[in-house]
Amino acid sequence: MAGQGQGLALLLYVLLLVGAVAAAVVGPCSRIECPSYDVVEQGNGYEIRRYDSSVWISTSTIQDISFVNGTKTGFLQLFNYIQGKNDYKQKIEMTAPVLTRITPSDGPFCESSFVISFYVPKDNQANPPPAEGLHVEKWKKNELYVAVRQFGGFVTDSNIVEEAAALQASLAGTKWSGIVNNFNGTTSVYNVAQYNSPFEFQDRVNEIWFLTSNVDDDDRVKSSV
Repeated sequence: MAGQGQGLALLLYVLLLVGAVAAAVVGPCSRIECPSYDVVEQGNGYEIRRYDSSVWISTSTIQDISFVNGTKTGFLQLFNYIQGKNDYKQKIEMTAPVLTRITPSDGPFCESSFVISFYVPKDNQANPPPAEGLHVEKWKKNELYVAVRQFGGFVTDSNIVEEAAALQASLAGTKWSGIVNNFNGTTSVYNVAQYNSPFEFQDRVNEIWFLTSNVDDDDRVKSSV
């Protein structure tokens, strides 16, 4: 019965996301609430964003050999949360993107670490419902800069690595190159943002994110050394 319940929850999540993000072709956030930001710079193969204040509800660290499987595990926890499995028994509107923070393993057959996050709608940000196994993360206005590379298709364990490497290469030689090794002092941590349901086969929107808050007044990434 537990397996059937999880399957039903995942199906409901998928159907909810299908309706919410159906207009990805004209922008993933045209019909669903997303965190707001300003575009600081657009370059060859990258975009730099400065995000406004926002609140996220995040899973505990999930260990898995697969990004796809780890993210699915987190999806179920977050879906249950927005469906009322929280201390307030409060239902919450779906938002985008679903964000997966990845700390890769040291080898191809070792488990990586994943934290999956849900953007809390503005109506709930003042008092997001707590829940067992989840925690709140807050981004301060204009504090967080994100280097972004957008790509289509389905996200896989292999193409996220390729897209992250492409974003790193695009930033090389620019004033933003330091953002690659400026998140928690490591070069390996990066994020995957997903905006579409698995049932959408065209016009899919995904992003690789490198984050930093270590930027000076001239929008230049400071050295972390």
